[in-house]
Amino acid sequence: MIKDKVVIITGASSGIGEATAKLLVEQGAKVVLGARREERLKELADKLGHNVSYKKTDVSKFNEVKSLIDYALEIHGHIDVLYNNAGIMPQGFLREGNLKSYQEMIDINVMGVLNGITAVLPTMRSQKDGLIISTDSVAGHVVYPASAVYNGTKFMVRAIMEGLRQEERESGIRSTIVSPGAVSTELISTVGNSEIEKGLTDLFNGSTDSGMTLLPIDVANAVLYAINQPKHVAISEVLIRPANQSV
Repeated sequence: MIKDKVVIITGASSGIGEATAKLLVEQGAKVVLGARREERLKELADKLGHNVSYKKTDVSKFNEVKSLIDYALEIHGHIDVLYNNAGIMPQGFLREGNLKSYQEMIDINVMGVLNGITAVLPTMRSQKDGLIISTDSVAGHVVYPASAVYNGTKFMVRAIMEGLRQEERESGIRSTIVSPGAVSTELISTVGNSEIEKGLTDLFNGSTDSGMTLLPIDVANAVLYAINQPKHVAISEVLIRPANQSV
């Protein structure tokens, strides 16, 4: 079902985005990649071949997201899937009052999703067809210390995506959130707290056999599952944890 579908992926330069791009290209999709690290996008596009194009994109800036959407339309003429995957995960206690970190999280984790939705909706409404997927998190289902603002951004993404589902279901537009638990990616480099980062690094460096961490391909497979459904089926959410994750 995914063969020849046009899929836009943000946050595509590493981790879940990169793994998803590789998997979808293997399945015959036409993939358009967006991320801030242009050199990584070029390397990935060169590796994956002719069905891949890319454009440097900062999801916190609407004009750049709109340019990515327009670029995909210019090349392919339509858009089947937008995968909002870009995100950061700064950690810290509220008493630290790191307003700069809070704003950056909101700009990327929340506004990045809203910018993607706003930019692609006119096209999908015109097509009367489309799927919008956003990476959420187990952190959008539970709250824990030193992560309140990150949790808040992920709770907000869940609410936005559910609102999108309700508003656009009669327009032929489906919406899906993919909520992973601990995944071994570069996301931990955005934590901004050396003690917390060390703990997460130790966890993520553990073997997947321990059931304490997922690989990016595990999440990519969930994305593929959502895309591969027939039009009368909407996968509203996929919640995927390492088998031994406690929360």
